[in-house]
Amino acid sequence: MDTQTLIYIFVGLSFALYIGIAIWSRAGSTSEFYVAGGGVNPVVNGMATAADWMSAASFISMAGLIAFLGYDGSVYLMGWTGGYVMLALLLAPYLRKFGEFTVPDFIGTRYYSKAARVVAVICLIFISFTYIAGQMRGVGIVFSRFLDVPITLGVIIGMGIVFIYAVLGGMKGITYTQVAQYCVLIFAYMVPAFFLSFMITGNPIPQLGLGSQVSDGSGLYVLEKLNLVLLDLGFAQYTDGSKSMIDVFCITLALMVGTAGLPHVIVRFFTVPKASDARRSAGWALIFIALLYTTAGPVGAFARLNFVDSVNETEYSQAPDWFRNWESNDLIAWTDKNGDGAMQYRAGDAFEGAPVFAKETGASGERIVTNPPTVTSENEVYVDRDIMVLANPEIGNLPGWVIALVAAGGLAAALSTAAGLLLVISSSVSHDLLKSTFKPDISEKGELLAARIAATAAIVVAGYLGIYPPGWVAQVVAFAFGLAAASLFPAIFMGIFSKRMNKQGAIAGMVAGLGFTFLYIAYFKLWEPAASTPENWWFGISPEGIGVIGMLLNFAVAIAVARMTEAPPQRINALVENIRVPRGAEAPHMH
Repeated sequence: MDTQTLIYIFVGLSFALYIGIAIWSRAGSTSEFYVAGGGVNPVVNGMATAADWMSAASFISMAGLIAFLGYDGSVYLMGWTGGYVMLALLLAPYLRKFGEFTVPDFIGTRYYSKAARVVAVICLIFISFTYIAGQMRGVGIVFSRFLDVPITLGVIIGMGIVFIYAVLGGMKGITYTQVAQYCVLIFAYMVPAFFLSFMITGNPIPQLGLGSQVSDGSGLYVLEKLNLVLLDLGFAQYTDGSKSMIDVFCITLALMVGTAGLPHVIVRFFTVPKASDARRSAGWALIFIALLYTTAGPVGAFARLNFVDSVNETEYSQAPDWFRNWESNDLIAWTDKNGDGAMQYRAGDAFEGAPVFAKETGASGERIVTNPPTVTSENEVYVDRDIMVLANPEIGNLPGWVIALVAAGGLAAALSTAAGLLLVISSSVSHDLLKSTFKPDISEKGELLAARIAATAAIVVAGYLGIYPPGWVAQVVAFAFGLAAASLFPAIFMGIFSKRMNKQGAIAGMVAGLGFTFLYIAYFKLWEPAASTPENWWFGISPEGIGVIGMLLNFAVAIAVARMTEAPPQRINALVENIRVPRGAEAPHMH
């Protein structure tokens, strides 16, 4: 059976499974729509949390970034993994003990203010839409390559599938769908990694393979060989970093703290029966997440080695099939700058920006690129970083069923997170804005309808952002984490650990943190991208890391305003005390 047929079978079966689960577990009440009735087993919830957490950025883009950034890409590994630990230990059990549906619920009740709730909803929608743009872009890339459709059409197909199971099933449908998606995505990630590690080093365990010798008789270790190969081609050593220490620190911390403020992950801790189950499901999720995250570094290194071996100095007429496949989807390109008919992969950009393809072919049969090549660079090959994990099995000549499995896994990763985010957006609109703020007399049926309409509108906006994304998938997601770090995290943290924090301080802090961080990112990424260099950044901190400064600004403004305004009422102090003290610990026992 040919690879394309296998891809259709694998992807088709996985979609049938997801939609079948959504229909089987269709939400019949708002409690089931928002938090799956609060009765999910901790192990199942841990698996669903891991799928929710490991988005297209984790599956598709992170290893691609590590492959091309080398040491600098490690900030994503450290930040996202460390952030999950912070969330699990610092916030999750307290929020679960509080026992409401959503993050704005917590903020609105803790800060005894409808205005605080509305500000939290605005922060949450900003974060969720920024994050979801990356997921829809990932869906488009997978569809475009494996189902041979344009990226735009791929995004639209993805929107349709998410619509069916997110709008129908709510959190109940999404939870059990995400369990299936986790199984698909982790199997799809690990199988090629085992193959590649064994092919390159003779050791099938990728985490050990990264520290092993290459089995080509050279006696070199994987990273030694990669450093030598890249230096020969004019690149920096793979194990050297180009970012300043302050920027590495800020990006890592922004990703960590942003994780702890991510609404679609926090809401997963409301779906278990009690607070102790929240801790338990967090522990299980960490184990499930670690499987992929400890494999991403080796996958990135193996991908870069394979890519160089497969492309560099290869005659275009002899180019492997995978190169032509991705070229036809506008995600890889070659221009013959020196007229020798061979592909030269070197340091530097091949074109002015991403390639713009024409329909006709060049002298060697390549797709003609209409925007001018970067003449000063010897590099002739452009490659989109988001394709590396997806192209890995093809580059390594792995069996067709492995390629089909990776296609299904990439879609599972993107769709699982997109669904979780859409639910957060819809519950914010229907529950926090309508039910709790502007229309408290709405019926449960009306609230459920509003949630589904909001989810539909969110899918349309998310699709648009997926077709016109403001960066690579992992970068777009990094901005979402920066916004979460600067807005929601301080309000949640101080809401649990500071009795003195009042509504005026929390609102002022959220507005200041979100406003500053959004304007900084928008300036360097949307309005003046040419100015986005370390010399122009404040204190040398890139847009990916600026959420840390936004967070500090949030804390400073919130504390200053709280000091100048009246303290929270006594009932709020009692609420905070109740959240912080475990059940059964209120009175000492006599023995």
